[in-house]
Amino acid sequence: MNNLLAGVLPQEGGLESASSWKHTAALFLLGLLTIVGVAFGIHSIVAGHEHTFGVTREVPWGLLIAAYVFFVVTSTGLCIVSSVGHVFGFKNFTPIAKRAVFLSIATIVAGFLVIAFEIENSWRMPVGNVIGANPTSNIWWMGTLYGAYLFFMMVEFVMLQKEQHRTATMFGLAGLLTGVVAHSNLGAVFGLLNGREFWHGPYMPIYFIISAAMSGCVAIIFFTYLAYRVNNWQMSDDMKKSLSSVAKLGALMMAVILFFTSWKMIAGVTGNPPGKYAAMMTLINGPYALNFWMGEILLGMVLPFALIMAVRGNNMRVLFAASLAGMVGIFFMRYDLVIVGQLVPHYHGMGLVNYPEMFTYSPTVHEWLVTIGGIAFCFFLFIAGERLFRGHLSEAH
Repeated sequence: MNNLLAGVLPQEGGLESASSWKHTAALFLLGLLTIVGVAFGIHSIVAGHEHTFGVTREVPWGLLIAAYVFFVVTSTGLCIVSSVGHVFGFKNFTPIAKRAVFLSIATIVAGFLVIAFEIENSWRMPVGNVIGANPTSNIWWMGTLYGAYLFFMMVEFVMLQKEQHRTATMFGLAGLLTGVVAHSNLGAVFGLLNGREFWHGPYMPIYFIISAAMSGCVAIIFFTYLAYRVNNWQMSDDMKKSLSSVAKLGALMMAVILFFTSWKMIAGVTGNPPGKYAAMMTLINGPYALNFWMGEILLGMVLPFALIMAVRGNNMRVLFAASLAGMVGIFFMRYDLVIVGQLVPHYHGMGLVNYPEMFTYSPTVHEWLVTIGGIAFCFFLFIAGERLFRGHLSEAH
């Protein structure tokens, strides 16, 4: 118990003296960025997406969809990681459980903030979800399941704070099951679109779940190390062992995703399948090659995997570097998935007059600022949560 307490309390002077002015300044800056993002999002609704966003009739999903996918994938991954210790009883994962549950809430709320401005009439969504319920729609299921998932995670976090661990475990299991179903359904939103060959296929829901676990491992390492570093806290041996276990699980997930990606590339070029081949070549040696090779492959998987294996998960600074690279690379991964899948016209290769061989898309200032606002809001919740809940004090269950 004392070791766990040492892992979250400052070395000197208590929580109040641990750079409180820096926290206040950071919260002010992050809050300002969030307000700016919200302001530009509101302006996009008033002025019209066709005037403020880079999306078109041909490429209707842009940066905000990619950011939404990034946030909700990370949220589900954090739920999975927290459940390993809190729900399934693996003690090495217990010290990070509370922070992971809180961050799963923070990330999905940030995702909802971003998607609210991507949907032009976002205020109709909650009402339409009930009155216009359509069980045959994957997107309807996505909204319904993620709403239930958020409810379960919030109740679980409250129960953890009240130390009602049996109730928290029940809601944690409900949140995990709902999150996995919701996330596999999100994969089906892409995988069941026959008209988009780059996405189409039964493996997409499985890919989303595994990449979520990878994202959750990377995120909890990143935010946990950041919390200790900025507050000058001393990390306990239990916390170090926990992060080491999380890093090893993350490395395994990275290896699996590399396997998926390799076969996606092979399937995309073998036999020159129409549509899918063009999209894959856009990634391999086309306009998105830098995103793919440097962002998605190097930063997202290869470099973090190599760093984790080099130190066998035991050097916290190296793990933080690996998690930072992974967070950036995973964002590229979501962006490439969403955008490249839409760039191939339905009549690609048919030589139609005045019809482009490939569509193009570039995010606008509005889209970038809304996305930055969502990221800032996530960090705002993270810092506020660290102060409000005293570093998510870990206790043995």
